[in-house]
Amino acid sequence: MIPTLRRRRRRSAPSTASRRPWRTPVLALSLLINLTAVGYRLTEGWDWGDCYWMVVVTLSTMGWSDGTTQPLSSAGRIVTTLAIVGGLVVVQVTIQSLLGLSESGYFRRLRERRFKNWLSTMENHVILCGYGRIGREIADQIVAEGVPLVVVEMDAGQKEAAEERGLTVLQADATLDETLVEAGIHHCRSLVAALPNNAANLYVVLSARGIAPRCRLIARSDSDEAARKLRLAGADQVVSPYVAGGRTMAATALRPLAVGFMELLAGSDCEVEEFQLTEDPQRMTSINGRSLAELQLGRQTGVLVLAIRLPAPAKPVISYYRGVAYRQDQPRLIANPGSDLRLAPGQLLVVLGSKEQLARFGALLGPALVSMDAMER
Repeated sequence: MIPTLRRRRRRSAPSTASRRPWRTPVLALSLLINLTAVGYRLTEGWDWGDCYWMVVVTLSTMGWSDGTTQPLSSAGRIVTTLAIVGGLVVVQVTIQSLLGLSESGYFRRLRERRFKNWLSTMENHVILCGYGRIGREIADQIVAEGVPLVVVEMDAGQKEAAEERGLTVLQADATLDETLVEAGIHHCRSLVAALPNNAANLYVVLSARGIAPRCRLIARSDSDEAARKLRLAGADQVVSPYVAGGRTMAATALRPLAVGFMELLAGSDCEVEEFQLTEDPQRMTSINGRSLAELQLGRQTGVLVLAIRLPAPAKPVISYYRGVAYRQDQPRLIANPGSDLRLAPGQLLVVLGSKEQLARFGALLGPALVSMDAMER
């Protein structure tokens, strides 16, 4: 028995008429105008300006009472008659076609397609899913930092509110994979799921983690159970507005100066930035194993190293720092590191400085840094 082979049907490409329905009537009108002008040129011998002006006054039914053209010859009258008859058909069909395209939403879809094409060119931006009360605060903070932002929102009222503030808004369902792809999840620096529903945020995290496994995901949660499920789904960070608000109020009551300092810092030109060191020792030849005192990062760049996160070892080990033994089996954060701390592959440096200082710091580390694309994808 000879097996039969199935032929795969090829999808026919959309025709030009379906992709550009305005093309035929516009070409017909253009052809009518140019042929009529050529007719006047051949029969009357006018210059091209007078020829096209005669076409305009003829097709627009303005008449020839302005006195800018000479009397027509018999051949010119024939050209005029044909132009009027052709204009009655072509102009009417063109106007009806353009009105039909407007009523069918063609121009709206064209604007949406151009917007999505432009959106696909964005890089190193933040995707914010949800523009409610929490989303608005998040958007204000991100915009204040000068970071590009794309808001994904289904509600028309919230979309208008975001657009009034000059934000880029994609009106679509954030739980769908194609929506996240259109928002540029493969080129973003992080995604924030701030929808008012825990289940919706869970769907967003699941979809985002499946599409972009290395994208940084931050999700909103209203309960401990939801936070646990979001972490299991792949969220890098889960934030509860109630817990965060309570901690801020408690910190304000106990340490008002510290909280006030952070607010002042947010309004200054100083920023807190993260620098991820590569895990490839060959790219860290200039700094691998050298201490902060030896590198003199602060003196050379002006930044302040606030903390260093040590990577999790392949198996639990006992490490010593400042004479104290630590059993390390998880990533460990060392705040206010001493000058004797030595840099090693895989560490994450948290530093404070101005944009110029941070730029010098990144240039100093050079190839030892993980590229932004590798960190965020």
